[in-house]
Amino acid sequence: MSENVPAARSSRRLPRITAGFAVLAALIGYVVVQQSTGDGAPGCTVRAASGGGGPVYELSNEQAANAATISAVGTTRLLPERAVTIALATALQESGLRNIAHGDRDSLGLFQQRPSKGWGTPEQILDPVYSAGKFYDGLAAVPGYSRLPLTVAAQRVQRSGFPQAYAKHETNAALLAAALTGRAAAALTCVPGGGTGAAGDPARVRAELVRAFGPAVLPKAGAEGTAAGRGARDVSVPVRPGATTGGPVAGGGAARGWELAHWAVARARHLRIAEVSYGGRVWRADDVDGAWSRGGPDDGGRMEAAGSALSTGTDTVHIQLER
Repeated sequence: MSENVPAARSSRRLPRITAGFAVLAALIGYVVVQQSTGDGAPGCTVRAASGGGGPVYELSNEQAANAATISAVGTTRLLPERAVTIALATALQESGLRNIAHGDRDSLGLFQQRPSKGWGTPEQILDPVYSAGKFYDGLAAVPGYSRLPLTVAAQRVQRSGFPQAYAKHETNAALLAAALTGRAAAALTCVPGGGTGAAGDPARVRAELVRAFGPAVLPKAGAEGTAAGRGARDVSVPVRPGATTGGPVAGGGAARGWELAHWAVARARHLRIAEVSYGGRVWRADDVDGAWSRGGPDDGGRMEAAGSALSTGTDTVHIQLER
């Protein structure tokens, strides 16, 4: 009997040791991801309201571009702003809103999804549009997710070892969601900086719009035209009140317009966008503060001299590319 006791104790200890190593490995992976996804150099700013006080959040151009994609995928699925907030907070925690090719064990991408757990292939997971869609698939399957605390909703999708960590990102995620869904007008500004000097490609801009928002975001081929003040190298995106790939958009036409305009500003560095105009406001990449300014008779002729295509109404977002 005495000879069997040590063996029994050893057999009981082995699962505990194994579990301890698993927890330690997860913690190391978590720390590595967090240390490698710091905020970086801020190039973009989001505010609670344009031109007013209130909370301000700064993030890099890369983070803003990924956030804009996450938001666009959510609104195109007709999900509410709360869903976008949950997704953004999750990505802020998991990857710092960076599309990273490493993490705990085989975790990858914006949401640190694991190929071995059925989230998709590594190539799929590293596609921000795909990974955001998979997160929303999981979120939509959570009953009453919009009424749950953010940490609970995110955890039911992610199954993280650190579920309470999502809470610290909720305020910043809500600011981002308000701007990127278009509820807050002229709330996102960026200074692209660090450009390559290469000209923008309108075909690439259109392709990225379609990938993020679906094919209904642009007119049918040949319908866009080249209205006065716009060249073949610019992109005009019609704002269709209540129209998207599958049905109505919450917030109506103006919110849709600001959603598209903010998306373009957030993607300006990557897509070589020089100017975005909507609703009588214009953003220019070469402005030192990257702020939205009002166009019209009081702008001193700057816009006319620059060949700008200012949209004074709410029917179209104009995107002018680097030449």
